[in-house]
Amino acid sequence: MTSGDLFADHPPANDVRVAVAPATLVLRGFALAEAPALVAAVENVTQQAPFRHMVTPGGFEMSVALTNCGQLGWTSDRRGYRYATHDPLTGNPWPPLPDLFLDLASRAAAETGFPGFVPDACLINRYVPGARMSLHQDRDEQDFGAPIVSVSLGMPATFLFGGHQRADKPQRIPLFHGDVVVWGGPDRLRYHGVAPLKDAPHPLLGSRRINLTFRKAG
Repeated sequence: MTSGDLFADHPPANDVRVAVAPATLVLRGFALAEAPALVAAVENVTQQAPFRHMVTPGGFEMSVALTNCGQLGWTSDRRGYRYATHDPLTGNPWPPLPDLFLDLASRAAAETGFPGFVPDACLINRYVPGARMSLHQDRDEQDFGAPIVSVSLGMPATFLFGGHQRADKPQRIPLFHGDVVVWGGPDRLRYHGVAPLKDAPHPLLGSRRINLTFRKAG
């Protein structure tokens, strides 16, 4: 299956930097060179903090499996959404952010006009065919002044990037292995999500997509 088959209604842009909103850029292939090392780092993290399917406050199990690394990790259960210093599954602190992660996130943010970004949390999402992420805002952080840096690895996905109201029609943006999306400033609280994944196995990760989402949460 070719990328054209996957995204016939929205072929991928050839530009290295794709502006999708006033303070939002897609950096095509920005993480491509580091991708094998990033995947190895993810595997090391998940040996300490395994992937799990979290439950929403409404009692629904998320189709995307998740874990974290950094000083803080995002969690969800029937009590609500929040950040915590310890993994509720193991009782241990979340694994530290690898230096490779910190360097990539900082460089991507600076490339987009957000210098000095130092994340304290990295959400690691694992998608398989059919998994999706519904439109949502990232509102659990204490300060919305820092950007969000999102790294795509493995299978391609359609990133849904909306407006400041849930009802706003989102853009459908194809993301490929090594692409990085950065949004902040006036775009920081835009609704966003991921359409259900199609099965297009990737040479490095097979029928999986790994998404690293860097945030300044504390």
